[in-house]
Amino acid sequence: MAEAATIENKPQSEEIRRIKANDKKALKELYVKNYPNVERFVLHNSGTREDAKDIYQEAFITTWRNIMLDKFTVMQDGSLNGYLFRVAKNKWMDALRTQSRKNITVDVSEGNLPDQDAGLLTVEEEDHLERVKRHFSAMGSPCKELLQKFYFDRESLKEIASHYSWTEGTAKNNKYRCLQKLRAAILNSK
Repeated sequence: MAEAATIENKPQSEEIRRIKANDKKALKELYVKNYPNVERFVLHNSGTREDAKDIYQEAFITTWRNIMLDKFTVMQDGSLNGYLFRVAKNKWMDALRTQSRKNITVDVSEGNLPDQDAGLLTVEEEDHLERVKRHFSAMGSPCKELLQKFYFDRESLKEIASHYSWTEGTAKNNKYRCLQKLRAAILNSK
């Protein structure tokens, strides 16, 4: 415990300097000091200890990389600790969203729907599903392909952005616009 406390008493600029120099002791102190808060957060938000370890490892590497690339600047005492926690928190929330989307995504492409005779869908649901399929099939190629990649192929926005030579923000905006176009077409066809 005495080792972890020593990092708190040093000025953050010194801590950053030591991390940039790949000082193993400084890196270990930062790692050990901040892990319990992240583990507690993940465990209280539907995660396991393994999830916490994985997320923390990713967050720690991201934080270290941002320090090395001068993308992190010291704002106040404890800002590095807060920054590392925010990175971990955002990564866990992204993982939960991705997991949720994977669990509830319904593939409406041909051949992947339950038989009508199976009685799994109500008449209204079947009608809605048919409208979704019809309007999805009628969409222009760029939107149809983008939505296919995101929702059915489960590609990340980063992968989609790379495929189209876009930024991740552009991929996100285009996905949103295409989804809005599909929703509008479905709503207007009632």
